[in-house]
Amino acid sequence: MTTRFAPSPSGRLHLGHAYSALFAYEQAMQAGGRFLLRIEDIDITRCKREFEDGIKEDLAWLGLTWEEPVLRQSDHFARYEAFLHSLEEAGLTYPCFCTRREIQAEVDNAPRAPHGPDGALYPGICKHRPKAEADDLIAQGTPHAIRLHMDKAAKLAGPLTFTDRSLGQIAVDPESCGDVVLARKDVPTSYHMAVTIDDALQHVSLVTRGEDLLHATHVHRVLQALLGLPEPVYHHHPLLTDETGKRFAKRDKAPTLQALRESGHSPDDVRALIQLRRPKSLV
Repeated sequence: MTTRFAPSPSGRLHLGHAYSALFAYEQAMQAGGRFLLRIEDIDITRCKREFEDGIKEDLAWLGLTWEEPVLRQSDHFARYEAFLHSLEEAGLTYPCFCTRREIQAEVDNAPRAPHGPDGALYPGICKHRPKAEADDLIAQGTPHAIRLHMDKAAKLAGPLTFTDRSLGQIAVDPESCGDVVLARKDVPTSYHMAVTIDDALQHVSLVTRGEDLLHATHVHRVLQALLGLPEPVYHHHPLLTDETGKRFAKRDKAPTLQALRESGHSPDDVRALIQLRRPKSLV
C-alpha cells in the first residue's frame, strides 16, 4: 500500500493538517507500505519555499518519516502539459476566455443556472465558441484557461464508479462537476489534473483526504479513464473541527503546529488534541 500527504505550502500546518498526515501515515505503516510527502505548489503566487520547509519541520516533529525525494508539483509542469495535450488532441477540451466576473454575471442572470454539490457550475459561455474565433483570441495573446468538455468526456469514459473504504462503492456523476478547469490562465495545470497524474505516477494505491474533496473524486475518476491511469482506493475522512464546530482552515488563522510547539506542547499533546476534536463517527 502507498499513501501520501499532499499539502499546499501557502501557510504553516494546523491541527487539521496534522490529522490528515497522521491518518495517511498510519494507514501505510499498518499495512507495511509506503508513505509519501508531496508538495502541491502549483499556485505559484501563494506558495513559498519557507512554508515547504515548515511543513517538513512540523511533520518531522510529529515523528513522521517519508520517502525521498519529495515531489514538488511546480517542477513538473511539462509533464502535466503533455497529458493535457493528449486530451486536447482528442477534442475533449476547449479554451475559456471568461473572467470570474463574467461567469458570475452569467450565473446570476440565468433563470436555471446549473449547480453541483460545490455550487454553481460553469455556464458554458465559451463552450460553443467557433474554433476560428478562439484561435484568433489565442493568437492575440488573450489570457485563457483550458476546460474539460465534460459532455464528451463522460460519453467517452462511460459509466464509472470509485470505492471509498468508509462509504462503499459510489457511482460517478460527471454532469454534477461541469466543465472543470484543467489548466489555469496563469498556470499550465490545475489541482484536478496534477493530483490525478501524480497519484498514478507515484503508484498511490490508497488516497486519504478530507470529505470536502469527495466530490472532486468524480472528476478524478473521469480523468483516470480518459488518460488510461489506474484507479486507487479512496478514504474520505470527516474534517477536524474546533470547539464551535468550525473546520480548521488557514484562512481563519487556525492555531499552527509551530505555535503549539513554541508554546510548549509536545507531539503527544497534539495527538491528544486531535483525539479530542475528532468526530465521533470517524473511522
